Amino acid sequence: MSPQTQEPKLSDPRTNRLLAKLQGEDYDALMVGAKVVPLKFRKRLMRQDEPIEAVYFPVTSMISLLVTTDHQPQMEMATIGREGVIGASELIQAQGAMGLNLVQIPGAAVRIEADLFRKVIRSRPSVERLISQHLYALMRQILYGAACNRLHSMEERCARWLLMTHDRAGEDTFPLTQEFMAHMLGVRRATVNVATGMLKKAGFIRYVRGKITVIDRPGLESASCECYQAIIRVYDSLLP
Repeated sequence: MSPQTQEPKLSDPRTNRLLAKLQGEDYDALMVGAKVVPLKFRKRLMRQDEPIEAVYFPVTSMISLLVTTDHQPQMEMATIGREGVIGASELIQAQGAMGLNLVQIPGAAVRIEADLFRKVIRSRPSVERLISQHLYALMRQILYGAACNRLHSMEERCARWLLMTHDRAGEDTFPLTQEFMAHMLGVRRATVNVATGMLKKAGFIRYVRGKITVIDRPGLESASCECYQAIIRVYDSLLP
């Protein structure tokens, strides 16, 4: 059965938009031996420059890609949820992990061993093309993020980051401490406190005991810079 002939369930691998794009034998070949696994909050899936042992297609989880120096995580470069895959591009290029891949939102992901993934990629060009499209979108996200960090206010950056997290969380409330958020944005916690305080005062979000609730999604979008919509357009153009 084609992966697009029925509505995917929450734990269905086809909830991942890349897997949902695969048809017939391509999907079946990739899913042989694949497992849906739980990912815990802050689990380190891959460390920068280390060999890739398996790839992960997030289903209900979200992964942060961080650059590290001296083995210490410094700043988030991108987030990857059900629109993407972790580790695939590095395997195609026979390289180690681009950065530290840290679970930001716990949930499920499809895990595929590296050897199986390499075999499928080598024998099925359509799968490799799809992964290459994802790499392009990921690079665009990194570029927009770098420009955003340089050009836009902390409030706008914070709103953009919360919107992207909200998209991938699948619900309005998700776990997120201000300390962790400061780490992701590469700023002091006090700076994040001010930005989230402004968003909270505007009635866009609520923050209670390490959890963020998006109350007014349109309002949060109005507080964000144009980078959020630019990133979404890239992904939607490749994964309609």
